[in-house]
Amino acid sequence: MEIDSYQIGMIGLGVMGRNLVLNMADHGFSVVGFDKNRGMVARLNDEGQGKQVCGVDDLDKFVSLLEEPRNIMMLVPAGAPVDSVIQSLLPYLDHGDLIIDGGNSHFKDTNRRVKAVAEKGILYLGVGISGGEKGARFGPSMMPGGSPEAYQRIEHILEAVAAKVGDEPCVTYLGSGSAGHYVKMIHNGIEYGIMQLIAETYDLMKRGFGLLDNEIQELFSTWNQAEMKAYLMEITAAIFEEVDELTGELLINMILDEAKQKGTGMWTSQDAMDLQVPVPTIDIAVAMRNLSAMKSERLQVNHQMGDPIARTTSDQSWMIERLRGALYTAIILTYIQGFSQLYVASRFYEYHLNLDQVARIWRGGCIIRSALLEKILSAFKKKPDLSNLLLDPDLGGQVLAGFDDLKTIVASAVEMNIPIPGLSVSLAYLQGFRSAWLPANLIQAQRDFFGAHTYERKDKSGSFHTQWKVLEE
Repeated sequence: MEIDSYQIGMIGLGVMGRNLVLNMADHGFSVVGFDKNRGMVARLNDEGQGKQVCGVDDLDKFVSLLEEPRNIMMLVPAGAPVDSVIQSLLPYLDHGDLIIDGGNSHFKDTNRRVKAVAEKGILYLGVGISGGEKGARFGPSMMPGGSPEAYQRIEHILEAVAAKVGDEPCVTYLGSGSAGHYVKMIHNGIEYGIMQLIAETYDLMKRGFGLLDNEIQELFSTWNQAEMKAYLMEITAAIFEEVDELTGELLINMILDEAKQKGTGMWTSQDAMDLQVPVPTIDIAVAMRNLSAMKSERLQVNHQMGDPIARTTSDQSWMIERLRGALYTAIILTYIQGFSQLYVASRFYEYHLNLDQVARIWRGGCIIRSALLEKILSAFKKKPDLSNLLLDPDLGGQVLAGFDDLKTIVASAVEMNIPIPGLSVSLAYLQGFRSAWLPANLIQAQRDFFGAHTYERKDKSGSFHTQWKVLEE
């Protein structure tokens, strides 16, 4: 339905862009969409019949149909395509117009773009969007950062289309610059970690416990209740019910064991290392996707060394209960690592994040939504400046309660020769934080021995260097 002018424009009418346009239209907003692909434009016009929606493939017409000051959202692949769209738009834009990047852009790219367009008097928002195709259509979690003035201008639109928990929209202004895209990056890092943990749990069930696919499905379905209720648990249970149309077998057994990635988990790990924040569960999740992709080498090593899997000899029902506790504990620890990184990044990048609000908007619409986020929200409401959620009595107590389960499963997996690096490093992370002493004194001494890097003492302040005894050649 073409009208004289539209409240907001959308560039990129793929799955996410088209569905978000229709979501906006459902809530009474007029939206014009642009895409070079005429098929995408035609599909929007077809699905948007009867709504205040119009798709065009001419950029000049697209801009001319927008109300002034213009609000333009992009949902295009991260990287060079975003810069290309911005460059193509700039000749058409005036002072006070707004560009919104709804893609998974790297936060440093967002900072650069904010600065570049500001010199031309143009406002910019980086908005992380989570929820996939269904979320875009019916309510995603949205993580906006950038100009406060810009957010105020489109706040009513974002609040209308976002997922709701009760009557609370899963969107809020997070902070200046790249705050929104940074929070989305951490969301994706946590997502990587939890997916790896669930996959390892599946491996233990299948190869370690010898469970059938229908038994695995039933367990994931049962676990997706009470404190473990979460979207990723829900879809995992559903996956084990899907039948392959080509073979009649369960689809899960026809899918190649190689996991791809788009880079957001890797970005989380890279920046955590820059900030010197330990996020080992996220790190190993990235590494294991890389290892899974080395299928040819894995097959060669398997042929040379064998694959001596040994099923557990312990009581199966007892082990399943230990596994449930271990998985839940490791999932808590993954959220803890992500929020710890947000705490440090907020100060380092001057985002001034309210971590309770991050937890609040992640409760609905997004991929990592879970019942656990209610506890995390409560923890930050009680103590907004909490540096690590292990220090919260409730969450710390739950982690401690699952400590023995996690130890039992890690030890059993070693005996069964089943790789569970995510569960293992989650245990090591907890053990490291519980330890009042770590052997880093030896590392300090080694660094000073070979490189005169100095060390600190327990009994005096300052830096010290020792003339160590020279080793004989």
